[in-house]
Amino acid sequence: MVKIILKNPKESQDFGEKLGRILKGGDVISLTGDLGAGKTTITKAIGKGLEVEEYITSPTFALINQYEGRVRVYHFDVYRLEGVEDLYDLGFEDYFYSDGVTIVEWGDKIHGLLPEHTIHIQIEKGKELNERIVTISGQGERYSEIVEELRKS
Repeated sequence: MVKIILKNPKESQDFGEKLGRILKGGDVISLTGDLGAGKTTITKAIGKGLEVEEYITSPTFALINQYEGRVRVYHFDVYRLEGVEDLYDLGFEDYFYSDGVTIVEWGDKIHGLLPEHTIHIQIEKGKELNERIVTISGQGERYSEIVEELRKS
């Protein structure tokens, strides 16, 4: 587990972009945190790092949006999910085990359905107004590679 303190919106943006540049097809990111913690902000920055040119919006009512970048990006927002059967109807496994990058906001709501190789990112509001505390956890070789790359520079 790794903790990172992001002191302002620029640091949050830089973190997300750097993570996006590191990610590759098959990676799954689960973002959790309270309303307003910055899940969508980080998602947009990850998208920028993945060279997505389209404006990324939260798919709160559609459950999933798809974007083209360096690799295809699948953006889930499961906040309003009525039940996991909605995910089965979407064929979620096709996304989670694809050659794209999958980002799931509110991933804690479907924790049991996420792949074992998921990178979990918890975002908490810090003591200062724009400060965020990011906790990254996961397992396996890909998690270790991502953490090592994030620690550089």
